[in-house]
Order: sequence, then C-alpha cells, then structure tokens
Amino acid sequence: MKQPETSNALLSEAEAAVILGLKNAKTLAVWRCTNRYELPYVKYGRTVRYRRKDLEAFIEAKVVYQATPKGGRA
Repeated sequence: MKQPETSNALLSEAEAAVILGLKNAKTLAVWRCTNRYELPYVKYGRTVRYRRKDLEAFIEAKVVYQATPKGGRA
C-alpha cells in the first residue's frame, strides 16, 4: 500500500492503522465510538478518513519523555 506524500492527504482506516501500528483497523472505529482518544477524523457520508498530519500529531502527543516513578518522587 503506497502512502500519500502530503500531510493533508486523506488516509483510509486501514492506512491509518498501519501508521499507528494497530493490528486491526476496526480499533479506530472503537476509539471513535467510545471517544477513547482525541484523534481527529474526516467524515462524509459513511466514509471515514484520517489526515496524515493528525496521525503524526497524535503519535507525538503520546511520546513519554520522562517517566515519573510510582509514589510521585523523581
């Protein structure tokens, strides 16, 4: 599956799942229905698409730079 080059490119659920490293593209549907994550998507009719730049921002927001030990003391 060839990935579009531009950051505004609209990706299918399957393409978005590959970028996010998900085993099942239906996971994205569960996330949308349960509001589990704030992952923007584009919807027109029954079609759901994800913008590459939104996926990249989602991944960046989930990066942990420093873990705090249990108990709250560094």
